[in-house]
Amino acid sequence: MTNIAKHQVFNLIILDESGSMASVKNVTMAGFNETVQTIQGAQKKFPEQEHRVSLVTFNSMDIRTVLDNQPAEALTLLTDGSYQPDGGTPLFDAMGRSLMRLEFQTEHLSDFTILVSILTDGHENASQEFSGSAIKAMIDRLTEKGWTFTYMGANHNVEQMASSLSIKSFLRFESTQEGMDELFRKDRNSRHKFYQKRSSGMSSKDAEKGFWDEE
Repeated sequence: MTNIAKHQVFNLIILDESGSMASVKNVTMAGFNETVQTIQGAQKKFPEQEHRVSLVTFNSMDIRTVLDNQPAEALTLLTDGSYQPDGGTPLFDAMGRSLMRLEFQTEHLSDFTILVSILTDGHENASQEFSGSAIKAMIDRLTEKGWTFTYMGANHNVEQMASSLSIKSFLRFESTQEGMDELFRKDRNSRHKFYQKRSSGMSSKDAEKGFWDEE
């Protein structure tokens, strides 16, 4: 029997691990772990898709690749030991490094989807390698290649930041237990809807439209 090549879906999640996330640490870990379950469930529901996940956490002490392009069925959940908020917010450096790595990992592919999700509860304040204009140029170029970006933010002008980075799909959340629960609920629902649209043959650009709309 000939194996049919599956459509690869790369999920890159760039997650703030700065000190201000300490107050919502537990709900953030739980929310991410439920997102993992959503991705695993999507792969089962849409068998023509093969999902892979990269998780990058960031603060001013370190930018860590916790999951590096891992297959959905073999994902490691966040634990108290693997997510420890502290320090500042080098958002641009985390994005720049992550996007460059994923672009390198996928440059030889032709049939794939990339969904990049950025979650931060504060404004950029610690990057040393990448500027906002450099990240915007990178996102502009990758969007032209069919990549999809979503931005989830709190405690800063989320719309202005997303717009400055050329990210059209953005969502403001409250950095409280209830606010984070609602954020991850919306993210899971929106992800599933996006995967479903891609499964039906819709382009990434069209599938992204109304990403956060509740049905």
